Amino acid sequence: MDATDDADEAPQYWVAHVRRALAEDERTAELGVRVNMRGSHIHLSGEVATEVRKSELDQVLGELAPRMRVHNDVRIVDAGEPTRREELR
Repeated sequence: MDATDDADEAPQYWVAHVRRALAEDERTAELGVRVNMRGSHIHLSGEVATEVRKSELDQVLGELAPRMRVHNDVRIVDAGEPTRREELR
């Protein structure tokens, strides 16, 4: 399926399609990335744990909609182990 054919006619359909592709693809399995479309542009925002995951978002979208322009504004957040003990009060 190529999102460029009908992107202007039903953007909400393509947003849902992109979200589903990102959630179901084993490389990304992302539910927390926000997807918006403006014309032939896909805008991603949100947070992921690694630079690799961010790159995989681009790969999945490149395969799904090769003629669309992707703006990947997803941030990398360090989700490492705590460096010290947390005190609960």
